[in-house]
Parts: sequence; C-alpha cells; structure tokens
Amino acid sequence: MKQVRRKEVIRTGTTVEQMVRAIADMIVTGAILPGEKLDEITLASRFEVSRTPVREALRELGAMGLVGREPNRSAVVTNVTGTYLHSMFEAMAELEGICARLSAERMTVDERRALELEHRGSMRLVHAGAEEDYAAHNTEFHTRLYRGAHNDHVFEMVTQTRARLAPFRRAQFRLPGRLAKSYEEHDQIVTAIIRADAVAAGQAAYSHVAIVSDASAVFAAAGE
Repeated sequence: MKQVRRKEVIRTGTTVEQMVRAIADMIVTGAILPGEKLDEITLASRFEVSRTPVREALRELGAMGLVGREPNRSAVVTNVTGTYLHSMFEAMAELEGICARLSAERMTVDERRALELEHRGSMRLVHAGAEEDYAAHNTEFHTRLYRGAHNDHVFEMVTQTRARLAPFRRAQFRLPGRLAKSYEEHDQIVTAIIRADAVAAGQAAYSHVAIVSDASAVFAAAGE
C-alpha cells in the first residue's frame, strides 16, 4: 500500500498549471503536431506525476481548444487554424480596448501609479532578454488593465478569452526584438491612461493586441 501511495504523489514543484503550460507551448511551437495522441501514461511518466493531474491538465487544454477528446479515446491535438486564431484575437483586441478606455476613466490615482511603476520596472527584463519573466510581467500588466476598468462582467469575459489565447500570447516573445516592441506598445497605453485619455488608451490597447495577433500567427501557420 505504501508503494502505491508513493506513486500517486505529485512530484514536488510540478503542478497542473506547469503541465498545461509546457504541453501548450509544445503544441503552439509545433513540437507536437495536430492529430498526435496525448497518452496519459506517457505524459505521467514524462512529468513524474500520477495520471490524475495529467487528466486535469488535458481537460484544461481542451477548454483552451488545443486538445480534443472523444469518450473512451486518447486526447488528440487539435488543429488551431489561422482563421480561428484570428477570430479570437479580434475579440480580444476589442475587449482590451474597452478595458484600457475604462481604465483611463476609472483608475484611481494609486492604480495609475502602480501601473506606471510596474511598467517602468519591466525595462530591466527587456534589457536582460528575460523572455519568461517578461511574459509573467505581461500577464500582470494586462490584469491591471482589466481590474482598472472596474467592471466585473468585462473582467470575466476578457480573462476567459485571455486564458484560451495564453499559449499564443506567450509564443510572441520568442520572436527577435519582440520584448522591446511590447514595452513600447505598453508605454503608449500607460501614457494615455496616466493622462486620462480614454480614446488614446483604447486605440493603443487595440493596436497592441492586433500586433500580438500578427506575431502569434507565425506559430499557427505550421498547423494549417
């Protein structure tokens, strides 16, 4: 019994979130191709965990649209076409534009200050070429915009859409020079919000996501 229980314990440091991210990145970058099966036993062995967290990771990947699964069959990598990816980014751009516009109108003085300080601090990540750390910062930056809108319904919609696009949004930072360009785009958004210029903030946020869409499309093209 002790041996069985030991095997069922998830290895320290490995979480469902980490597995979701790792598998999603492999799908987005083409390391795992559309149509390939994702065997639970193989994945459990690779991540040194039980099959239970693997099932949860595959369920979350299914919610993202990256994995499909029929009853009593193995999970299979889906084909995320450029057209479908574009439609998601199109919706995301509109939602981000709304959040930035409302943030320019509704953010408190403290919220604006925190947004600006975090943004300025991210320059060191750009200089260091720290892709992973910048990706984490990027998530926090956009979350501040969503919360700054002070609209719970919009927050729910935009976070759900972002979750489905997360692997593709992360992939952009692998492109040469993308960190510096992202910083510049963020700077336009922050400047407009600090000035309480709702129109400029909305336009800057919309354009930012549109550019991210073009960058991310590089990784979707291989699947078509």
